[in-house]
Amino acid sequence: MKVLVTGSNGQLGYDVVNELEKRGHTAIGVGIQEMDITENKSVSEVITKANPDAVIHCAAWTAVDAAEDNVEKCRLVNTTGTENIAGVCKVLGIKMMYISTDYVFDGQGTRPWSPDDERNPLNVYGQSKYEGELAVENNLSKYYIVRIAWVFGVNGNNFVKTMLKLGKTHDHLTVVNDQIGSPTYTYDLARLLIDMVETEKYGRYHATNEGFCSWYDFACEIFRKAAEINPIYKDILIDPVDSSAYPVRAKRPSNSRMSKEKLSDNGFKRMPSWQDALSRYLKETQF
Repeated sequence: MKVLVTGSNGQLGYDVVNELEKRGHTAIGVGIQEMDITENKSVSEVITKANPDAVIHCAAWTAVDAAEDNVEKCRLVNTTGTENIAGVCKVLGIKMMYISTDYVFDGQGTRPWSPDDERNPLNVYGQSKYEGELAVENNLSKYYIVRIAWVFGVNGNNFVKTMLKLGKTHDHLTVVNDQIGSPTYTYDLARLLIDMVETEKYGRYHATNEGFCSWYDFACEIFRKAAEINPIYKDILIDPVDSSAYPVRAKRPSNSRMSKEKLSDNGFKRMPSWQDALSRYLKETQF
């Protein structure tokens, strides 16, 4: 199978390309230099020339707070860019996987979100990703919309790397404890995404590592596991705080729990626990 992957230099795209190649598929990784997704002509030329069996669309505007002040730029990437890709996939008759986000929901309550729950984004970023989902749904029948959350990978910046960096210069940190979700290792996620794209089991899915925690819980586990590898992280004190302690431009969902039952129902192997994923990640990163 030949698969074109957008955003191949990002955390997830990097691992998706590696996983495709590991399985013997042909991976065509593209960044903005190879294909500007906001330009329909560029998208049409590159995808048509590549003639892939599928497109996995990982590229996105992910600067959540900056999106509040750059609405049109964010929409151009996340909505128009996705619409451009979906349009070409429709013409060529190929399947498309769109990587979306928990931010399409309003984050209320405590029940895990199901893939077909009503979408009601809280911020510009979430709205642009919701509109991207609609662009896929309105153009294609052979599509997967896969919502992910709280990702960390070897290639790129993430919460784990930020915590480890802060831990080298601070012995006391405060981390929010009123937002709940599932940390997700891009290595595990990439394997699941390729499992999915190798089938014709289309539709909306949620894909995160198993288990839920707050950012505070996540930070505590990061330092607990990191201290087993490097003792400089042993005596760091972490205090839980409300989100109000860290005012930000974009409102965040407090409930990012997502149900993965649909994965099981369709025969896909769900990812390991986030704690297991974090252990493997720390060993892999050689921080």
